[in-house]
Amino acid sequence: MRSRIVMSMLAGATLLASTLLGAGPAQAAEAKAQWADSNARAAGARAQVADVPAEFGTDWHDPLTAAPPIAEPATKSCRVTLADTEFRDFTPYKGTYTPPKACGDHWSKVVLRLDGTVAGRQYDRLGYLHVGGVEILRTSTPEPSPDGIKWSVEKDVTRYSATFRSAQDVEMLIGNVVDDTYTGVIGVKATLTFYEGRPAAAQTPDRVLTLAADSTVTTPRNTERIVAEVYATGSGGGCEEFWYLAVPGSAPYSCQADKGPYREVQIKVDGQLAGIAAPFPNVWTGGWSDPFLWYVIPGPRAFDVKPIEYDLTPFAGLLNDGRPHHIDVSVVGVPEGQSGWSAPVNVLVWQDAQRAHVTGKLTLDKAGELANSSVYTPGSEERVDTDAGHRLTTAGYLDTSHGRVRTTVDRTLANTSVHRWIDGENMDGLDATWTDDESVTVDGRGPARTTATHRTYTMNGATTIGTDDRLRTVLTLGDRAAVVDTWDGRRTGSSRLDDTYSGDATYTLNVPRDQRHAVGTSSERYRLYGSGGCYDRSLATAQGVLTEDRSGC
Repeated sequence: MRSRIVMSMLAGATLLASTLLGAGPAQAAEAKAQWADSNARAAGARAQVADVPAEFGTDWHDPLTAAPPIAEPATKSCRVTLADTEFRDFTPYKGTYTPPKACGDHWSKVVLRLDGTVAGRQYDRLGYLHVGGVEILRTSTPEPSPDGIKWSVEKDVTRYSATFRSAQDVEMLIGNVVDDTYTGVIGVKATLTFYEGRPAAAQTPDRVLTLAADSTVTTPRNTERIVAEVYATGSGGGCEEFWYLAVPGSAPYSCQADKGPYREVQIKVDGQLAGIAAPFPNVWTGGWSDPFLWYVIPGPRAFDVKPIEYDLTPFAGLLNDGRPHHIDVSVVGVPEGQSGWSAPVNVLVWQDAQRAHVTGKLTLDKAGELANSSVYTPGSEERVDTDAGHRLTTAGYLDTSHGRVRTTVDRTLANTSVHRWIDGENMDGLDATWTDDESVTVDGRGPARTTATHRTYTMNGATTIGTDDRLRTVLTLGDRAAVVDTWDGRRTGSSRLDDTYSGDATYTLNVPRDQRHAVGTSSERYRLYGSGGCYDRSLATAQGVLTEDRSGC
């Protein structure tokens, strides 16, 4: 459709926030300027909105999000096209990437942009983009209007610069089905824009590795920091797409799992537990049985699935022996033999340029008991109460060219939820909270530095179906994170993210599309603030029309 405003892009806002933590004055000033630029660009996107119709029609506003657009450095830039194709089935697009010649081989920033189009009728679809085998984007698609929509996604992919410095194979797939019923052909164009300059060394690894076919990786022998990325998504249309609604086998519900809804993404090194994390409860654009919630504003992270990060530096002494080591990812709680999770892994490596071999040792790998209680209470309103959590602490040291450096990683997970439904599931509601607290302490030459991150994900809503076959979903989603950096116990930086979505939509089931008489409102407020400044933008819609676009701190 004709866009009524310039669309905001899903950005690597948490990456921007992290530059504030422990940064020098120049870096903090740059981050503050980037936030100011993002606010200005968002404010500039505002325009007159159309009158609100009584119900959804055949056309609505193009999808957009309140997240900040990525700030563009004021340096020379070069653009490279990775893919320009259409997806009609499950055949991957395959091409080649060649580095830009006019912008050198080091860049202050690299920005990925995906532009998509689709019209007609289609489900939400999941996709990925690989360069040199490295997953640089995991995404989902909006569901189209009959008249057609356009959308865009932007992502800061500077951390993959090591991969972009040489020619690479490109593979992209958004699995799709096109037939007489589902007519939407998904067109996409993916580009990389390179900005000349030098990035912050702490944010840009020297190598980006992928796992071999046997799930092994061989790291350089002089590795001094290692981080694993896992793009974990529950998907595929089965129960694991809605894992947070699973109930114990004793409860009469359509999605069952022996131990209930608790899920935990674990990573192991040679069989040893090396990291734990709470998966983000993604809701795709057909989620909760009500696509009218998501036609304009998607749920948090729906278009830009952020990877889980695990700091594996305590294991670097073990990994630095020049031999391949097994890296395994699994999801706790998935019923045996049930599919539905995808968890590709990138391994980011920082090297000690002054040493050919960095030696060290894993000194601590201690996991607490995994607590997981899901209690079913029968009644006219069925109920499952879940209370679960886990803790893992790892520590190790490395003898680097700048002395012995000790790294300690402590991570604590918790999940509480109340799931209520009635016979026939004509009322189905959930109130759930997940927390993922992590602290990473690096103690070497000079004072110890600790980065503490507190992540909170929330989901609160219900779907009801009335006697008139009117389905209504009311839902609120929250994606929050607070980061505090300390140096020798003294706070040196902080940031806070609060991305909240709310929606309320109703339509008639079991009738042709033009007889659904759908109505719905949705809103999103995205706030990011901290040591270097702030960003604050709010959006609201009704019946597919943008009714509010407000920004400013």
